[in-house]
Amino acid sequence: MGFFDFMTEDIAIDLGTANTLIIHNDKVVIDSPSIVARDRISGKIIAVGKEASMMQGKTHENIKTIRPLKDGVIADFDASEKMISLFIKSIPALKKRMFTPALRMVVCIPSGITEVEMRAVKESCERVNGKEVYLIHEPMAAAIGIGIDIMQPKGNMIVDIGGGTTEIAVIALGGIVCDKSVKIAGDVFTNDIVYYMRTQHNLFVGETTAEKIKIQIGAAIEDLETPPEDMSVQGRDLLTGKPKQVEVSYREIAKALDKSIQRIEDAVMETLSQTPPELAADIYNTGIYLAGGGSMLRGLDKRISQKTDLPVYIAEDPLRAVVRGTGMALKNIVKFKSILIK
Repeated sequence: MGFFDFMTEDIAIDLGTANTLIIHNDKVVIDSPSIVARDRISGKIIAVGKEASMMQGKTHENIKTIRPLKDGVIADFDASEKMISLFIKSIPALKKRMFTPALRMVVCIPSGITEVEMRAVKESCERVNGKEVYLIHEPMAAAIGIGIDIMQPKGNMIVDIGGGTTEIAVIALGGIVCDKSVKIAGDVFTNDIVYYMRTQHNLFVGETTAEKIKIQIGAAIEDLETPPEDMSVQGRDLLTGKPKQVEVSYREIAKALDKSIQRIEDAVMETLSQTPPELAADIYNTGIYLAGGGSMLRGLDKRISQKTDLPVYIAEDPLRAVVRGTGMALKNIVKFKSILIK
């Protein structure tokens, strides 16, 4: 076993719809968009991560950009496996090795995932040399990453708004008491913005541009205390077909996203209504924790707080909360044995 230990490397992966993060030796070594670019003729992967995301929406017919994950689960098995394998091979500390070491991995998965989808994640990892693969539910990982002691007999509510799914869970005694997974998250927000620009401004913008709008001026409420400046958006005019630029304010984006945010609010309310009374009492005191990239939407915390009458806290570095938690679970596999799915 001693020799095998030396040959094994531990890595924690947050395989997300939008971004994949990998922790190795307690450091985030990979933080890249979950996207690959494939050459249509040879079938080879020509770019992955940031490089591939720069190609998105700008390709000719011989290059295809693929997002292997959709709604938090693997949609393109082959591409996802290649993507994971390329990410692992590009970890600086593993590059020096002559051959790929055996890996002990903890990977996080959405809580509303089916048996089959779970197996797809596991198989993907085993095929990139994962000898021991453990899975952990995303809200669990987020809670650990936020710094909550999840083993306590105390209720905590986590809302993790990712790229493909929003995971809402009430956690106590190291388990998920009630949860809800809705497929409304960052990707839907982006599409809402594309649709809004089309219908309100007759401007056709790509996903990458919509994503930029969301990050730069995205908002969940129409009256922010510190509003971002208006943004110039370029795209194609649907009427004349010419490229054009329009000015967009955060208020418009708040309008565009309103319906989707309402559905997230509803899901939060529904989860609260299913919470056992003792845990509801705890949550009244502890409030709601937000994690994931979607939680960075301006004013979202305030909006959820107004809807639920509870204090709402955003995790520090929300984009990395889940992978941090996954990394902590990996370090204390013995302590967290009960929450890891073998």
